[in-house]
Order: sequence, then structure tokens, then C-alpha cells
Amino acid sequence: MVTFLDPFATWIQTTQLAFVMRDNQWLWAFCETVHFLGLAMMVGAIGALDLRMLGVAKQIPMRPLHRLVPWGIAGFVANLTTGIMFYSADATQYTHNIAFQFKMLFVLLAGVNVLYFYGAKVSQRVEALGPGADAPMSAKVVAASSLFLWFGVMYWGRMLPFIGTAF
Repeated sequence: MVTFLDPFATWIQTTQLAFVMRDNQWLWAFCETVHFLGLAMMVGAIGALDLRMLGVAKQIPMRPLHRLVPWGIAGFVANLTTGIMFYSADATQYTHNIAFQFKMLFVLLAGVNVLYFYGAKVSQRVEALGPGADAPMSAKVVAASSLFLWFGVMYWGRMLPFIGTAF
């Protein structure tokens, strides 16, 4: 299905990063911890904003919640970095795992969702909302999609060892 990634997967498995990841069990464990903390930062920050847009805790103004977004971005960067490190250790194993393919699809769709949120200026309309104000329908659709997609990323990531034959 994703055979176009095979040359890249073969190459990245020969890098120094891949050797270090395979040969150092403590680095793998450390990366797992950073990956989990990054996920908590990202889902915690973005999830709070998404839930507020959906009408939970309407007494909280949006501006303070929107200030959490940099923490969510930092969490994503931590996950991207550690994810690349994991991938490098056995890229062909990941590439051919259906759970990994779905995880990457959900990450891609979540990225498109974020681009729409900022590109269509939904974020500007949301940030101006005060306490008790209801978010516009476009923001609610973005928020519901975001929650669905990020929980999908977590689900498919957790299913990596259980679905498919790669692990």
C-alpha cells in the first residue's frame, strides 16, 4: 500500500539515529516518556480549547484558553521529534503496519483541520468570544473534528503493537 515510502524507510534505518535508537534501551524508554508527556501537553491544551468551543465551561473566556496553544505546539514538536526517532529504528516495520498508516492519516487530517481553523480565520472569531458566548458553528465543527482526530491518533498509536503483523 505505501511502497513508495520503502526507499526512505530503508535509508533512515541506516542512519546513526537508527543505530542509537536500536542499541540504547534507555534512550527508547526516555523517548517513550517524552512522547507521552508531549501528547498530554498537546491534547490537554488543544482539548481544553476544543471543549470550550463545543460549549463546555462557557463561563471561561476564549482568550486565556487560546494562550495555551503554544503548549500544544510544543507537545506536538516533542511528539514529532520522538516519533521520528522511533520510526528510524525500524522504519519498514512501521511503514507496513496498517495502524501506523491510519495514525499518520489522522495526523495529516488533524493538520488540515488546524490549517482551516487559522486559514479561514475561525480562530479570530473564537478568540474574541467572552464568557458565556457561544462559538460559531464553524468553530464547533473544527473542535469536534479536532477531538475526534487527536483521539484517533492516540488510538491508532496505541494499537501499533496489536494490529497488523509488524510488531
